[in-house]
Amino acid sequence: MNISKYPKDPLLFVDDEQDVLDSYRLNLITSRINNVVLCNDSRMVLGLLEDRQFSAVILDLFMPHLTGQELLYSIKEQYPDLPMIVITGSNKVSTAVECMKLGALDYMVKPVEESRLITGIKNALHLRELQQENSRLGKKMLEGELLDPEPFKSIITLDAGMNAIFRYIEALSASPRPVLITGESGVGKELFAKAIHEASGRRGPFVAINAGGLEDTVFSDTLFGHRKGAFTGADTSRQGLIEKATDGTLFLDEIGTLGQASQIKLLRLLQEGDYYQLGSDIIKTSNAVIIAATNEDLQDRLKSGHFRKDLYFRLKTHSIHIPPLRHRKDDIPLLIDHFVEEAASTLGRPRPKMPLELSQILLRYDFPGNVRELQSLIFDAVSRCTVDSLDSDIIKSYVESQGQASSIVSGGDLHSGFLPPGGEFPTLREIEEFLINEAMRRTEGNMTLASQLLGIAQSTLSRRFKRKDPA
Repeated sequence: MNISKYPKDPLLFVDDEQDVLDSYRLNLITSRINNVVLCNDSRMVLGLLEDRQFSAVILDLFMPHLTGQELLYSIKEQYPDLPMIVITGSNKVSTAVECMKLGALDYMVKPVEESRLITGIKNALHLRELQQENSRLGKKMLEGELLDPEPFKSIITLDAGMNAIFRYIEALSASPRPVLITGESGVGKELFAKAIHEASGRRGPFVAINAGGLEDTVFSDTLFGHRKGAFTGADTSRQGLIEKATDGTLFLDEIGTLGQASQIKLLRLLQEGDYYQLGSDIIKTSNAVIIAATNEDLQDRLKSGHFRKDLYFRLKTHSIHIPPLRHRKDDIPLLIDHFVEEAASTLGRPRPKMPLELSQILLRYDFPGNVRELQSLIFDAVSRCTVDSLDSDIIKSYVESQGQASSIVSGGDLHSGFLPPGGEFPTLREIEEFLINEAMRRTEGNMTLASQLLGIAQSTLSRRFKRKDPA
């Protein structure tokens, strides 16, 4: 959170007693809520709301000129999404019920304990932020085009589902709330986390930590840092990664394996923005956006009691699931081309040619290791390349070693399966139809990939199908 001005849009306090308003302001400052407008004349409220945007309104019920109930009705009618809290000396149940019917989010009876006031206001702020984020997300998802494709340039894809994720990321990028990224190992969760950071335009750095299997003390020391003398061997103070991520983004990978003690500390950080260095009783505040990622099934870990529900729902304010590579096979030829170029550049070699059957082999493979597995496979093939073309047998052997047949038909098989040793010779039209059908079979009906196998444009293949089936 931004402690110089929090919340972004001010809170409006309305009470005819100025000393009460001043005490509210003082209580809020101690909780780092300092963007507040005070109003001791209820007749000015609607004008203030017209002039600027507020995060929430907190008002007294019994005031001269315009009562709190009259204001509740007017504000709800003109600003239906603006959260309102009533603070009054009346403890009548009927009055509270009436205020709730008029649109009040909360009802507090004077004198209000500071903790009760702060909790109610933070709930109102949370509601307001969610309303604004939902509105922004809805508008963005309807637009269909990215305002700035630059943050996503490192993610190679033509998949419509992946591009929908890009639009969602662009819409949520301004949100200060956590993001949970899920997906199988190797799908590129850190690339997506970096894309969120880049799209946000935050001035601070992107800081990553792999939380997998870290014992609580190590996790706390890595995340929060320590003061000199905090434990044996702590000869100097150490800055934690959360502090290094100030004004930026902290990425916590493999969050599903965190221990219970570490989960509690992370939950406090998410709820309050506060933390303590090891060996220190001085509270520190973070404004870093938290992005967490896991390949674990958190629902299963919730059921088994290994992952806290409150932490899960805090992390899941924004949620992104990255599909596995086997569900977006259109991207495989693009990724092959990209990784061949990348490997050749890294190894300082000329870019090798890619045999036609390379895509065919890999399109039939499920890639349990996803994009990371494909990248490693291509790098290995390029590094072992001794001629000007990649050896597809290396790829084929790897696929078969993983227990998956490559389903590649050799020229001899094609000849024996289609051209009989004697008898009637097929026409060119029959050969064309056979090759199109075979390409569609091998690519499981994917016209984009089939056109690549045939060496023709997709539009040409589409016209051939329309010619066969005019309807």
